[in-house]
Amino acid sequence: MTRVEEFFEFARHGTTLRREVLAGLTTFMTMSYILVVNPAILAAAGIPAGASLVATIITAAVGTLLMGVYAKRPFAVAPYMGENAFIAYTVVRVLGLSWQGALGAVFLAGCVFLLMTVLKLRQWLVGAIPKTLRYSFAVGIGLFLTFIGLNDSGIVALGVAGAPVKPGNLTSLPVLLSILGFLLITVLIIHRFPGAILAGILVVTVLSMLLRVTPPPHGFISMPPSIAPILFKLDFRHVFTWAFFPIVLTIFVMAFVDTMATLIGVSARAGLLDEEGNLPQIERPMTVDAISTMLAALVGTTTSGAFLESAAGVEAGGRTGMTSVVTAFCFVLALFFSPFVASVPPQAYGPALIIVGLMMFAPVVHIPFNDYTEVVPAFVVVALMSFTFNVGIGMTAGFVLYPLCKVAAGRWREVRPGLWVLGGLSLLFFVFYPY
Repeated sequence: MTRVEEFFEFARHGTTLRREVLAGLTTFMTMSYILVVNPAILAAAGIPAGASLVATIITAAVGTLLMGVYAKRPFAVAPYMGENAFIAYTVVRVLGLSWQGALGAVFLAGCVFLLMTVLKLRQWLVGAIPKTLRYSFAVGIGLFLTFIGLNDSGIVALGVAGAPVKPGNLTSLPVLLSILGFLLITVLIIHRFPGAILAGILVVTVLSMLLRVTPPPHGFISMPPSIAPILFKLDFRHVFTWAFFPIVLTIFVMAFVDTMATLIGVSARAGLLDEEGNLPQIERPMTVDAISTMLAALVGTTTSGAFLESAAGVEAGGRTGMTSVVTAFCFVLALFFSPFVASVPPQAYGPALIIVGLMMFAPVVHIPFNDYTEVVPAFVVVALMSFTFNVGIGMTAGFVLYPLCKVAAGRWREVRPGLWVLGGLSLLFFVFYPY
């Protein structure tokens, strides 16, 4: 056994270097869209796209590397997609705060995360979450990823008032390629083909270019743009104003619950939870999450943490930090190969997300459907994660509803003190959320 295998404990997790490398590549391919999407969203806040691309890559590379080497978990780290839209469209465009001020709020939220982790408050809160809610996080994330995949691939399209979604154009070439990708990955998984998800992504990408559905990249290698316009541009002038409080609170709660959902949900699927449903040494990935959020604000992007698409790498066999190290290395290469990476089309990674969503649905069998004090909060979590298109909304609703259901049944002693705190924070979140 090599020193690398000993460091990442391959034998204990029943994995191999080859499997971990494939898993890392798979995770990167399924989340490579952030290289295009994150700068595009933040451009609405006035953040230059070129510099934003570099900030996104730096945050993802450093955070994911820390997750692999320090936390030794197969989770990729990157700027959250929900939080970036909240910052760009709500905080900056609706509430009128500058993007520099918004980054200041992100940095403060990261400082609170780190302080809570050092004081073991985050671990205490996570430990208070009942098993049923933990299982519902995994199921909800699975359904959420499925919906994203269906929409990205064009199989499901946005509808109109009264009918929010509708079938996409199922006879169009992009959608047909998406369906082909789904079927290809399915067949490969049935035959236990190593790297089935990654293979499906690559095949559909090449076909899309050959059939001219997706334009080929303009080049393969390019020097990264300058990050100077957004580096260290945080603004804290509004810190002590009342208007700043709901912004920081919302960022804090959204990132806090998103991270918890990802860590617990993906870990459940990977078999990393112990007999009590806890993630051993959870303070390590949480510390990485806090540091990544602070780094993100410093380099010029938004709240970062463990990414849902890490589930794709887990399904490809990733179980150790080596998966994250490989993904981090891919992000570093993306600094110079961004034209090629950005050319991976939605019809290639969309089917992969659908498959991952299917696989993450398995924990639903552990939810006690004969106990309404358990199943109602779990159902609300799963439903709202998908139908509000916001993981944080689903989780916070579960934190509020679970204690209420137990109180209604006269079983309030089953609620741990930490869950009452989470329920209170969640109520504040709903009160101050800028609808």
